Amino acid sequence: MGRKVHPFGFRLGVIKDSRSRWYAADKKTYQQLLLEDRAIRKLVADKVSNAGIADVEIERYPGNVTVNVWTAKPGLVIGRKGATVNELRKKLDELTKKKTKLEVLEVSKPETNAALIAESIAQQVEKRISHKRAMKQSVQRAMRAGAKGVKVEMAGRLAGSEMKRRETVKDGRVPLGTLRADIDYARKEAKTTYGKIGIKVWVYHGEILPEDRKRKLEERIARVVEASATN
Repeated sequence: MGRKVHPFGFRLGVIKDSRSRWYAADKKTYQQLLLEDRAIRKLVADKVSNAGIADVEIERYPGNVTVNVWTAKPGLVIGRKGATVNELRKKLDELTKKKTKLEVLEVSKPETNAALIAESIAQQVEKRISHKRAMKQSVQRAMRAGAKGVKVEMAGRLAGSEMKRRETVKDGRVPLGTLRADIDYARKEAKTTYGKIGIKVWVYHGEILPEDRKRKLEERIARVVEASATN
């Protein structure tokens, strides 16, 4: 089962929390907020595409939207004297028609983040660097940075071959069937002159035990209560 479903959705509610945290009272509101979440993520990705965006988390409160942007280059998101982040916040206010709180958070270890690894490989392949070299170097960097296991898979017309093929580089353990295994997963497409190359990255960070999960939930509940009291 672990090899047939999305690693994040498979662990949702067990060791993973949703990247969009809000409640909709009816079906119509749910649809509107879901489309709005997609528009928010697209806006952030388009505005600061070169900042190494790892993830975008959205939390909603009455009359307020909090957007947490995880990035490897917070300086690019903030901009000169905060110009970029202020412009982005203004566009988010116009999009949501609510007061938006934008938080820029730095990824502590970008070498072990699946989204950043996939983006790095895609950029190298688009610059005509050997896909084998890009895959092996990314896996080695992640393992040196402390990852328990890494798996990178690429598929398409690799190196301009006439027929598409699939290649995989793996190091360490990647237990996809273990629910308490903290698996970071990302997909990316590299646009080359031969067509699109699909890239998938799995990174294993170790196991999350029940007591660790309980502590994180208590911290999040306390933060939500504090935010609600402030609003």
